[in-house]
Amino acid sequence: MSKQNRDLANAIRFLSVDAVEKANSGHPGLPMGMADVATILFKYYLKFNPKNPSWINRDRFVLSAGHGSMLLYSLLYLTGYKSISLNNIKNFRQLNSICAGHPEYEFNTGIETTTGPLGQGIANAVGFALAEKILKNKFGKNVINHKTYVLAGDGCLMEGISHEALSLAGHLKLNNLIMLFDNNSISIDGPTSLSVSDNFKKRFSSYGWDFIEIDGHNEKQIIKALKKVQKAKLPTVISCKTTIGYGSPNKSGTASVHGSPLGKDETALVRKKLNWNYEPFKIPEKILSEWKKIGKKGIKQEINWQKKYKSKKNILEKTFSNNFKKIFENEKKNITKDFKPMATRKSSEKVLNFLVKKVDALIGGSADLSGSNNTKTKNHKIIKPGNFNGNYIHYGVREHAMSGIMNGIALHSGLIPYGGTFLIFSDYCKPSIRLSALMKQRVIYVMSHDSIGLGEDGPTHQPVEQLSGLRSIPNLNVFRPADTTETLECWQLALESLKTPSVIALTRQKLNQVRKEFYKENKCLKGAYELFRNNKKINLTIFASGSEINLALEVSHKLATQSIYSKVISVPCLNFFNKQTNEYKKKILNETKYKVSIEAASTDFWKSFVGNNGLCFGIDSFGKSAPYKDAFKYFGLTSDSIVKKIEKMIKN
Repeated sequence: MSKQNRDLANAIRFLSVDAVEKANSGHPGLPMGMADVATILFKYYLKFNPKNPSWINRDRFVLSAGHGSMLLYSLLYLTGYKSISLNNIKNFRQLNSICAGHPEYEFNTGIETTTGPLGQGIANAVGFALAEKILKNKFGKNVINHKTYVLAGDGCLMEGISHEALSLAGHLKLNNLIMLFDNNSISIDGPTSLSVSDNFKKRFSSYGWDFIEIDGHNEKQIIKALKKVQKAKLPTVISCKTTIGYGSPNKSGTASVHGSPLGKDETALVRKKLNWNYEPFKIPEKILSEWKKIGKKGIKQEINWQKKYKSKKNILEKTFSNNFKKIFENEKKNITKDFKPMATRKSSEKVLNFLVKKVDALIGGSADLSGSNNTKTKNHKIIKPGNFNGNYIHYGVREHAMSGIMNGIALHSGLIPYGGTFLIFSDYCKPSIRLSALMKQRVIYVMSHDSIGLGEDGPTHQPVEQLSGLRSIPNLNVFRPADTTETLECWQLALESLKTPSVIALTRQKLNQVRKEFYKENKCLKGAYELFRNNKKINLTIFASGSEINLALEVSHKLATQSIYSKVISVPCLNFFNKQTNEYKKKILNETKYKVSIEAASTDFWKSFVGNNGLCFGIDSFGKSAPYKDAFKYFGLTSDSIVKKIEKMIKN
């Protein structure tokens, strides 16, 4: 490295070392090892503007190896982002510091995504790159033309999500995607040879990626590799052979520098070896000034870009408009005229048929279950390798990658991704769903076959505990609509939830339509509402969701013949119900002494609704392989069985 670039890289190293040392917690090894590569990338190639971190045409820099977060925080501070001050860095890993232990997404800060679970950043990066391709096709390369760089480590490539995401990126020929592989051959347990003997070159070649090997501390090799990828025809990985903890006389190249502070004595030795004669957190004015100059180059780049953007500004803003109310009101009138029994997965398809025509930002997809999830409509165009003139992605059997990629698509700009799979496979998606919620991203998960109602595929495919598990995630809307009207209303709420992801759980089996009147208001907005009552004075409340609303109505009618009167409360979304006023909640929950819930799933979440004296009708074991009506009967989820138990409860 030239002296100037070595000094710039050392500024990253020592900010990282000092922050970890002060916090007495963190991972100094990666920032020390990748500082040279990061310096060359930011100085010569990365397109960014610290004065406008959300500039849509910036290059994206994603730190998939999130444990090395101090590399990112150092770069943002040094290049002049207002979001990261020196004081923030001094408070690394402390309460409410933006410099968290792993990068945590905050809009307009330069932190592009939340990474921590290894490999997630790789999937996010594929989503960023895919979003860029879609928007470039819509608005032209003069307006949208940028790259995504993702820094990944050995651990990222061990995680299975990396295989799923990289395979799809290669298939789609995302030549705007560059991975910087920190190939330091060290993990927390020790050398990666303890658990890995992959041939990375062959692995990436099989995905359809280009593979470049360099010395990650050799300036000429770094520059040459990064120059080459500017005109890449395929996604490219630059395998940077680095020394973890570069500069540490006793710990470099070892696991001890991976996830622990260097210690006071070793830190002093690093300063001596790298000729850094400055106190902790002190960056000499000359070096800091050079870094600020690097940050300022993006200001001019954006000014030049703005001239080209002006002609497309109105179209761009219209594409990202979030005005859905009128669209749904108009379509709701038509939908409430159709009373045919229909599976809610089919109801969802009806909704998507008009949404795809009206909402340009909507990008659909499925994990090889398009026909089963009903996520693909006649109005979709397929995104294909090298051809991004479309709005539907065939993700293949890659549920986890699909979810991580959708996070990247949502984070990129105003695009709205939705993707389908079976509800049972939400277990494969869960880490990414959790991050959608943590990052407050509008990602919509369409999950069909939502109960034992899928029948013969049996307990491996019949979700039981999944609804409870998903409902326990903070800031996640879990919708379970009962018919076509509720499905439409839930879709509207999912689209209007700008800072909350949604799961829409849908049936395989046909359901009777329970909402046969047109109401302008969105009743699902309340989360739980009175759907039916068979007398002014009642002594029973029946809570239900989704397919079990039909069953609840049947139970209510049969009980009325025994002079037991009830109201049926549809509960399409507990998250929305929890946001209602105490007065409204009391009206729904406390009108009657006797309460029951009916849902063909775990009863956990219903116990708080029915209280100690109520009854929960559900499934707290695994399902059974059988035609769905037989399965419901086996678990006592029939009107006759439920009526008998309710009669016994009330008479006692």
